[in-house]
Amino acid sequence: MKRILTILVALIPLFAAAELVQPVTWSGEAVGDSVRIKAAIEPGWHMNIIEFGEREYDEEFADSFVITLAANELTPIRFNACDDKMCTAPEVWEYTAEGVKELTNERVSDTRSVWLIFLLGLLGGLLAIFTPCVWPIIPMTVSFFLKKGGGLKDAILYGLSIIVLYVGLGLLVTLLFGASALNDLSTNAIVNIFFFLLLVIFALSFFGLFEITLPDSWSTALDNKARSTGGFLSILLMAFTLVIVSFSCTGPIIGTLLVEAAGKSLLAPTMGMLGFAIALALPFSLFAMFPEWMKSAPKSGDWMTSFKVTLAFLELALSLKFLSVADMAYGWGILPRWLFIAIWIACFAGIGIYLIRKSWVGKTIAVASFAFAIYLVPGLWGAPVKAIAAFAPPMEIEGREVFNDYDEGLAYARQTGKPVIIDFTGYGCVNCRKMEAYVLDDDSVKTRLQNYVFIELFVDDKRDGIGDKNSKIQRELYGANAQPFYVQLDAYGHQVAEPIAFTTDPLEFINWLKY
Repeated sequence: MKRILTILVALIPLFAAAELVQPVTWSGEAVGDSVRIKAAIEPGWHMNIIEFGEREYDEEFADSFVITLAANELTPIRFNACDDKMCTAPEVWEYTAEGVKELTNERVSDTRSVWLIFLLGLLGGLLAIFTPCVWPIIPMTVSFFLKKGGGLKDAILYGLSIIVLYVGLGLLVTLLFGASALNDLSTNAIVNIFFFLLLVIFALSFFGLFEITLPDSWSTALDNKARSTGGFLSILLMAFTLVIVSFSCTGPIIGTLLVEAAGKSLLAPTMGMLGFAIALALPFSLFAMFPEWMKSAPKSGDWMTSFKVTLAFLELALSLKFLSVADMAYGWGILPRWLFIAIWIACFAGIGIYLIRKSWVGKTIAVASFAFAIYLVPGLWGAPVKAIAAFAPPMEIEGREVFNDYDEGLAYARQTGKPVIIDFTGYGCVNCRKMEAYVLDDDSVKTRLQNYVFIELFVDDKRDGIGDKNSKIQRELYGANAQPFYVQLDAYGHQVAEPIAFTTDPLEFINWLKY
């Protein structure tokens, strides 16, 4: 038993760490009153030194980077690495020396986006518990563990098995697609249209037009095998049964999560699946531990039908995000912003109309849905409706000169003597939409941006290699591959400030501006 628990627990961090790519290895040694710092770079990669202390670099190193400094000159190094397919996210290494004799280094990186994906995974897992495909598995679980007698040991094994299976799914997707391919998932037409259609199909099913079920033989065979097999294997098969049977409802949630994680970092897809699996596994572990609790659980009935219809409206609304991303990335022009908002209004009004005659809980949700639909109405005429900034197509922001070509924008800046803001963005970038709504649309920011030539470069534009060109500019000239990413230049193309990434504080952005 202890050996099995040890293996399962050990697999989780292994899954989480297996994706990390670290082509640069740092080392250092004290040499007299100085310190010699070296970065060894793997073949096929080159390292970009973005910043060394207060000094800015624009240099590439293919084999190694070596520098000798006096002890009191030791400062942080900001860098990233690229090969011919991808770039790692910028990292910072801080070096300190104690008495010049001992050299220590500490890797410092921005993991906020990874933990955000983890939290989104937790929320997705909590939502999945109440989906029509997962809820019926609770009595199956209770029946199984009633026969086994329940208990802490079996419950822990069951929960860990669910976690390992779901995390393994996230890792498998990452390994199959590869890091560079995952970075393209968020705007790939086939992937986005697939998830759009998948959500629409599930929505129609939840409306009651038809029933989607996996073949009974699959789940029945697995369940029978789990009941007839003893020990750990039976618990693992029971967990696998849960994963298979629930996937018809959890599939859209998982798909949305993986697409959202794509491009954040190599670790993000696995961390998202880890959060999802923990949230989903916890209640099933508790039911396995105390099967008698099932007697007090609410039975399927009218509340489940109401939940399915409400979920159907939400899935229709959320499906538009995938269609919109593909539409913008490929320039089809089939889903303008006003139409996107109009469909969202219809979906939330539909929730309100359906639930208004239900229980007091339904009436409460109905009133909230009506209020949200009314809130969205001004968006039909150009209002920002910031609550859906992460989902809707971007709105046009007035009061700035915008170029979508790097060279044309810089040429115009030299001609007019104006400084430059380069906005590296993406059609599938959720944080880009948020920053546009909360920062770039702020009146004070718009006033300051009138002083600049604004160059907006979409790194995921699929037309004529535009996105590839813009992505290469960001990687090779500015050492970054995440969006949003803002660079500030003078009229002659010289960088005048450290680039800034995502923020929702207009004052922070204004303080960053030099002109």
